[in-house]
Amino acid sequence: MLVRYKKAFEKIAMGLLSFMPSEKDLKQLQQTMKTYENDENWQLFLWKEEDVIGVIGVELKDKGIVEIQHICVNPSHRHQGIGKKMINAVKELYKDKHVIPSEQIQSFFEKCDQNN
Repeated sequence: MLVRYKKAFEKIAMGLLSFMPSEKDLKQLQQTMKTYENDENWQLFLWKEEDVIGVIGVELKDKGIVEIQHICVNPSHRHQGIGKKMINAVKELYKDKHVIPSEQIQSFFEKCDQNN
């Protein structure tokens, strides 16, 4: 289930985001978190089953476009379709908008789209 990020989830969100190659550097990761917390056009969501096992972040752009910026799944829960579920949940949440991937997650997004 997709849940909106709250400050109480900061450590788990940072831990999950740190699996993104672009977020390995602590200063970069902290800046990314600050962007999600302070910019209303950047929205962060967590994927929760029994525990929080994934994170997906989007940027709301002009002209009805939602760009997925980050997507990460806890390594022990990978290859179970969680990433695809998160993408589909974001598409459902923003069904009146066009959901696209950022350059850094494009190949994963396309792989998930092929399996639909």
